Amino acid sequence: MLPKISRVLGRGLSGMTTSMDNNHQPSQGEAPHCSFPFRAVGLFTGDMRRCGEWVKRQSLVIQLPDCVFRGVAQVMFVNNPLSGLLIVIGLFLQNPWWALNGLLGTLVSTVSAFMLGQNREAISAGLYGYNGTLVGILIAVFSAKGSWYWWLFLPNVFMSMLCPVVSSALSSVASKWDLPIFTLPFNILVCLHIAATGAAHPYFPEVDIQPNNHLHHLNDSIQSLTIPQLFLSVPVGVGQVYGCDSPWTGGLILLALLLCSPTLCFHAMLGSAAGMFAGLALAAPHRDIYTGLWGYNSALSCIAIGGVFYVITWQTHLLALICALFCAYMTSATSKLMSVLALPACTWPFCLSTLIFLLISSEIPAICRLPLSVVSYPEENRRYRRQLKASEEAQHSQANFSFFLKKREDFDLCETRLPRCQLMKELCLGQCLQ
Repeated sequence: MLPKISRVLGRGLSGMTTSMDNNHQPSQGEAPHCSFPFRAVGLFTGDMRRCGEWVKRQSLVIQLPDCVFRGVAQVMFVNNPLSGLLIVIGLFLQNPWWALNGLLGTLVSTVSAFMLGQNREAISAGLYGYNGTLVGILIAVFSAKGSWYWWLFLPNVFMSMLCPVVSSALSSVASKWDLPIFTLPFNILVCLHIAATGAAHPYFPEVDIQPNNHLHHLNDSIQSLTIPQLFLSVPVGVGQVYGCDSPWTGGLILLALLLCSPTLCFHAMLGSAAGMFAGLALAAPHRDIYTGLWGYNSALSCIAIGGVFYVITWQTHLLALICALFCAYMTSATSKLMSVLALPACTWPFCLSTLIFLLISSEIPAICRLPLSVVSYPEENRRYRRQLKASEEAQHSQANFSFFLKKREDFDLCETRLPRCQLMKELCLGQCLQ
């Protein structure tokens, strides 16, 4: 959820993620020494900036699919339409009804942002679509009517239409601290819908959510762990960001992340694995671990801290791992509290824990949080930081050289004036003697 204009939204789950300032970043494939294959690959990786620039010159009919696919991918902080297409394919593999609702939510949210006159750059980057994606999918996931209940489109459209409204309102507050809003609009609207309907609603009944005490089952011992399922829980945890428990869907999402940024892909797996180990440490039911419920919030937190909103260094990499573990504990606490109200935890743990880690202050130069106005994908963030540092060093050297020149001029001026002063002194002395 992350672009040059992400300051307008105060986000980007992920992110948000467009281009950095044009004065500081080279365009993809710009270097003349790069071979053609590398330039060709550069057209489809990263944020596909050239594609985005071409789409902006086309009609709205062509712009909308690009905005929708970027919005789907922005859930994972990816601003790449091809990555969004891969994720949509994974969603259809999981459940075509869920995928259809997700696409509808993204489309309605994007069109609503157009109609409300929101920032066009933010809309093009998908920053007004990703919350609609999650709203559409999760409304279908928690519906007790099952698949192909067409009346479900009504609450889906209404709640997705409200996403830009809530996003804009929250951004007005979060921008004061230069913070993103992540998936807070999704959390608010989905919990609002479930609380307003409930399990006994005649038209839109929801799945009955029972209080979650996380009791350790007798058969959930260390000896009963299934190692292959533990390994599969890592991609499944990534897939659960979209409410999917299929390892194939999780694998396609990881492939979509790899297409945009290997760093994002690695931190997604690292965060999901951290959540899985935290679940084992807290004696969570094995079924919850296998289905990725302990991994998805940690995966998002690890991505956000590990290279998106911080420049990736070994210090921020370690900070991302700590944030993922902290988020897993937050998941355990939040799910218990929310289940008492018959509400799902959604991505509240991710939002709360990551915002806390974005608000920390440090005197270590390597822990550098980027302004939202320049947030992009990790590799581009790192290039931006290097160029900014080189620019600062050049300005410092120029200032030192200017100071040296001024001192040299002052010295030369003194040398020029010294003989004149000596001559005046001798003349005055001679007059006094007379």
